[in-house]
Amino acid sequence: MWKSIQANWFSNLRGDVLSGLVVALALIPEAIAFSIIAGVDPKIGLYASFAIAVIISFTGGRPGMISAATGAMALLMVTLVKEHGLQYLLAATLLTGVLQIVAGYLKLGELMRFVSRSVVTGFVNALAILIFMAQLPELTNVTWHVYVMTLAGLGIIYGFPYIPVIGRLLPSPLICILSLTVIAIYFGIDVRTVGDMGELPDTLPVFLWPDVPLNFETLAIIFPYSLGLAIVGMLESLMTATIVDDLTDTSSDRNRECKGQGIANIGSGLLGGMAGCAMIGQSIINVKSGGRTRLSTFIAGTFLLILILFLDEWLKQIPMAALVAVMIMVSIGTFSWDSIRNLKQHPLSTNIVMLATVAVVVATHNLALGVFVGVLLASVFFANKVGHYMAVTSSLDEASFCRTYKVAGQVFFSSSEKFIAAFDFKEGVDKIVIDLSEAHFWDITAVNALNRVVIKFRREGAKVDVIGLNKASATIVDRFGEHNQSDTKDLIGH
Repeated sequence: MWKSIQANWFSNLRGDVLSGLVVALALIPEAIAFSIIAGVDPKIGLYASFAIAVIISFTGGRPGMISAATGAMALLMVTLVKEHGLQYLLAATLLTGVLQIVAGYLKLGELMRFVSRSVVTGFVNALAILIFMAQLPELTNVTWHVYVMTLAGLGIIYGFPYIPVIGRLLPSPLICILSLTVIAIYFGIDVRTVGDMGELPDTLPVFLWPDVPLNFETLAIIFPYSLGLAIVGMLESLMTATIVDDLTDTSSDRNRECKGQGIANIGSGLLGGMAGCAMIGQSIINVKSGGRTRLSTFIAGTFLLILILFLDEWLKQIPMAALVAVMIMVSIGTFSWDSIRNLKQHPLSTNIVMLATVAVVVATHNLALGVFVGVLLASVFFANKVGHYMAVTSSLDEASFCRTYKVAGQVFFSSSEKFIAAFDFKEGVDKIVIDLSEAHFWDITAVNALNRVVIKFRREGAKVDVIGLNKASATIVDRFGEHNQSDTKDLIGH
């Protein structure tokens, strides 16, 4: 047990503490911005980020991943807050947590194996684009000082690691934030700061039970929102976990992550916060800054609360240009540049899936919709591709007037029509042998196709033998097949 605690919490102390501090600083303006998007007070997003990060560090299934209030979740809350108010949002947050816990126990995290690599790549690229686009308001209609500071910040981020010894001791995003803050204060540069984003809370979060009637009417109001929040939250968290898995060459427990997200959201709702999920941008910052274990996530949440309560006067002076530089670094680091280089090498279907996922996510800002479109297209392309691999050949024994059809490949809903079309029902032979030794039947549609073929031949007066079924195919054919029943002469094939 101690070895497990050591590995998950204390195996990377310096890297986790420093990366946690960087993430905490970067979380503040984002949490405030997401609160504004949702139409709630900035403290709602800040309390949520603190609660979710701290709780998920204990309950989550992906060490080193950062979870907090997110823009994708905030967009789903707008209507609920506008029409029913904050208390209903808190109730919806609690129900979201319950639904995610249920999903974890139902092992819905395993559904991620149906998401192809091209969808994940499209998701990553779309988020990178959205992260960059989110910085544009901070770079439009501003003075030249902002551009200079942003460029200087990027120079520090990418140049500092090359400084001997010290370059590897401290994370460059932290140095960027501290350096530009000192410069802005010392020279009195008039640029937009964190303090301009909104008021920071000055008290600890307190236990809150939503002030809503506990009846069916309330449930009817919040359930659609909670369901959407639960799905989007789990989807973004599991996708982010997959990305962090790749970055760190480690694995995550997806079902535990679903349960952990649920517990964290319940904790957030009880402390007056909104629902949240994993943040790909902050997770990238954490990993790039040296964070690896649960401690980095815990430190990020704890530092966030300490910073907003005790160091708020200093925090308010951090120039947004410094944080913009950090987020641009995240955007560049998140984008899969190999996907651009591989466009010529990868099949057209793979490229279409990736580009469609990017286009839908960027156009709608709806991560769930983008992934759904990507998975749907990938499934269609896969089914079409596999369906083409089925072939039917035939040979005629003139002595016995028997034609043998040999089927090779996968027979399922996509290839069933091709399967039927391969047979000549009007040939007028005495006997038909359908050899399925090199074929596999996957679904009821395939079995129905076989039923139709056999019954049609029998109506033409031919004797039909079906041979060579493998064990798995025989099981489904025996269960759903009608051609081997005594009364099939009168059946109309379907």
